Amino acid sequence: MANQNDETMRFHFENEDNKARDILKSVYDALSEKGYNPINQIVGYILSGDPTYITSHKNARNLIRKIERDELVEELVKNYLEK
Repeated sequence: MANQNDETMRFHFENEDNKARDILKSVYDALSEKGYNPINQIVGYILSGDPTYITSHKNARNLIRKIERDELVEELVKNYLEK
């Protein structure tokens, strides 16, 4: 009998036409415009789930909450490894 922990689980997430990338770009731009370090703020949001890391300027806070944090991490990892 195989131990369930010995098998690799597959994780697949459907990304709707780069929605996560578009939202990340919009949030990045809004944070930059307000004078924040967008990388630090986005990382803070991803790690904590606290939307107050994201400015409400240009509706960025509401935009980023439309995507699950794991989708954001997936987009970031995919983009990092593809470059």
